[in-house]
Amino acid sequence: MSSPNPVHTEVLPDPLPSQPLKIAAAWLAQASKERNQPNPNAMVLATATRDGIPSARVVLCKDIVAPPGYVQFYTNYQSRKGRELTENPRAALVMHWDHMHRQVRVEGRIVKAPESDSDAYFSSRALGSRVGAWASHQSEPVASRQLLLDAVAAVSKRFGIRDASDTSASVPRPPHWGGYRLWAEAVELWVEGDSRIHDRARWTRTLTPKDNKDDGEFEYSPWSGTRIQP
Repeated sequence: MSSPNPVHTEVLPDPLPSQPLKIAAAWLAQASKERNQPNPNAMVLATATRDGIPSARVVLCKDIVAPPGYVQFYTNYQSRKGRELTENPRAALVMHWDHMHRQVRVEGRIVKAPESDSDAYFSSRALGSRVGAWASHQSEPVASRQLLLDAVAAVSKRFGIRDASDTSASVPRPPHWGGYRLWAEAVELWVEGDSRIHDRARWTRTLTPKDNKDDGEFEYSPWSGTRIQP
C-alpha cells in the first residue's frame, strides 16, 4: 500500500523579509533548476485598455531584479498587449508552481526595457524565433496559415537564410519588438497550506518617477509587508 502524500509544511519567514522579490527570484531559480514543468518561467500577464477592459495571456518571465524591484519580459510592441500597455501602462502578473506549492503575484507600472537589453536578448533567440518576430504582425488577422508561412519564407529570403541551421545568418531586432519592465508596486507571495490554510503575505510600496529623467526608472519607498488571510 502506498503511503499518503506528505503534508506540505512550508511557511513564509516570520518576521516577513524587507525584499519580497528576492524570495520570488529564488523561487523562480529553483523552479528553473528543477525543471518539473516545461516552462518554469511561464507567467500570466494581465493588461487592460484605457477604458479598463481586461485581457490576459501567458508570457515568459526573463528576469526578476530585486532590488530595485522589477520583472522583465519581451514581446511585440504592436501586439494587443503592447497596444494596451501603451494606452494603460499598468499590469499584473501571476507565476504559479503547482509542484512547489507556491505562487507569486505582482502589480505595478510598465516601462520599456533599455534597447541594449532588447538587442542582447533578441540576439540570443533561436534563428526561427528571430525570423518569426519579423514575419508575424502579432494579434492581427491573417487570411490563411499559408500566408503566414509565405511571410516567414519572405523574411528568410530577405536576410539570406538558407535553412534553420544557418549559423551565419544575421537577423537584427525589429523596431517593433523588445522588452518591458513591470516595476512592482505590490507583491503577494503564497504558500499552500494543509486544509487550505495557506500562508499569504502582501507587500506594497510607492513608486515616483525620477526627476528630470526619461529613462523609465523610479524612486521607491521601502516595502511595507503584512500577512493576509487565505
